[in-house]
Amino acid sequence: MNSKTPAGEDPKKLERTGRVREIGSQAVWSLSSCKPGFGVDQLRDDNLETYWQSDGSQPHLVNIQFRRKTTVKMVCIYADYKADESYTPSRISIRVGNNFHDLQDVQEDFEERRGERSAANPGQTMDDR
Repeated sequence: MNSKTPAGEDPKKLERTGRVREIGSQAVWSLSSCKPGFGVDQLRDDNLETYWQSDGSQPHLVNIQFRRKTTVKMVCIYADYKADESYTPSRISIRVGNNFHDLQDVQEDFEERRGERSAANPGQTMDDR
């Protein structure tokens, strides 16, 4: 089941109301590449003025590994094509699995590259497979 945060619903606001909980801090984050000063810290700092910038050949990957099996209900991503069309992804896929060798796509091709928070409900956890 795919879903999107309702128009005008900010994931931070949903977190403050208790409807969602940010669990990214419980994971180990790694990147396929990054330019100095544009890494995981900038990707996760909640500042729309900072960002991750890859520095290598495609595909560009963000790996998020939890120490134990974790149910993920929503993934929120902010992309702004108007601000920087050369670095805004044209395709985003979300994959889940127990290790790098059994990853399966659960969400692909977010709607458009525009400056809004989009969310996908993978609808599947590692325990569901």
